[in-house]
Amino acid sequence: MSDIRLVGVDVEVPVFAGRDVATKTLLSGVDLVLTEQRIGVIGANGSGKSTLLRLLNGLIAPTRGRVLVNGVDTVADGKRVRQQVGFIFTDPLAQLVMSTPIEDIELSLRRRIRRRSEREAAAYALLEARGLGKLARQSIYDLSGGERQLVSLTTVLAVEPAIIVADEPTTLLDLRNRELMRAAFADLEQQLIVSTHDLDLALDFERVLVVDAGRIAFDGPASTAVEHYRGLMV
Repeated sequence: MSDIRLVGVDVEVPVFAGRDVATKTLLSGVDLVLTEQRIGVIGANGSGKSTLLRLLNGLIAPTRGRVLVNGVDTVADGKRVRQQVGFIFTDPLAQLVMSTPIEDIELSLRRRIRRRSEREAAAYALLEARGLGKLARQSIYDLSGGERQLVSLTTVLAVEPAIIVADEPTTLLDLRNRELMRAAFADLEQQLIVSTHDLDLALDFERVLVVDAGRIAFDGPASTAVEHYRGLMV
């Protein structure tokens, strides 16, 4: 469970050819308790969706207020928070650091499984469970976008987080691979919080937040949230 209390996030941006700086507010007045199993976040580009998600595992620290994940402060104990919250980026190549899927999974397992042979077997089993066993030793660069994103999900699941946060995970995928990710998300036992431009995917969630101009413009059932968002865009 995440508890976000009156959070604001400001950044300094250069003005006048870099000689001065101004403060830009990315989020303001966000006050949420996220308890549902499936939560979606929708909004226009630049609305603050990614900032909101990155608060949840300490990738961004709030300028005001505090963010708690299962009672742990993301600023005071970011390492412990990141053990509980797995983060999936829009572009899997920003996340996958090894040459092959099995090596990436093994890297995630290093802290939990010390013996190399056991770690390799466990990594392969995780890939096989997602239908990726045949790709275990292929180059990451030879995989499709959907396959890479499924590998990213598997690397995150390998550390057994309680919460999965995904920032527009289907944006770079074609229809077939979007449906593969959608099916993979539906099978997860963890709490799932996803930002997306895919309104069909958003309709899968129990609760959807609409973010607009750095504020929560709507918070409620998926169908009503999508209708509200469409109205904002019109």
